[in-house]
Amino acid sequence: MRLIAEDLAGERGGETVFSGVSFALGQGEGLIVTGANGSGKSTLLRIVAGLLPVAAGRVALEGGGEDFPDIASACHYLGHLNAMKPALTVAENLAFWQAQMGAAQMGVAEALDLVDLPHTLHLPYSYLSTGQKRRVSIAKLFLNARPVWIVDEPTAGLDKQSEAAFVSFLGDHLEDGGILIAATHLPLPVKGVRGLVMGAAHG
Repeated sequence: MRLIAEDLAGERGGETVFSGVSFALGQGEGLIVTGANGSGKSTLLRIVAGLLPVAAGRVALEGGGEDFPDIASACHYLGHLNAMKPALTVAENLAFWQAQMGAAQMGVAEALDLVDLPHTLHLPYSYLSTGQKRRVSIAKLFLNARPVWIVDEPTAGLDKQSEAAFVSFLGDHLEDGGILIAATHLPLPVKGVRGLVMGAAHG
């Protein structure tokens, strides 16, 4: 399986925010995207995930077979916002997302165990702290098996212990043959990944 981006350009509000971005990632490979605010990091991730149209160039997933015919079916997208309903419980939020993502990989309670939040299962999402809310959002990644993880500022709001645990999760995903694209302005020390600096040589 390969994720390919060729000569990508992205727009925001009708203005080009980047152009000429190309990369290819195979199984077990990752890309850490950095750059100044406004350089197009989030726009790039949303384009690759299929959430925004491509202004120029192309994005393709090759070798996904029947299970993953395109990027939308193959990827988990974790945005800088958590995309949870405050009035619903943690369990209800995660069950909703799991139902949208196809075949289940593990149960909601098991996913919460991984992020060390089993006691939050039946709490309203609004009761949680900022860091807990982010960790619940991270738990979405484990509910359904998808080979491509696209994560935007994933460690924002996390304490050092939770940040280290998440970096370990990313490493495990790559070791299992997954593909990773992460945008961040904070250090994300995942071994063996490549770097892309937005705004440096891409317009």
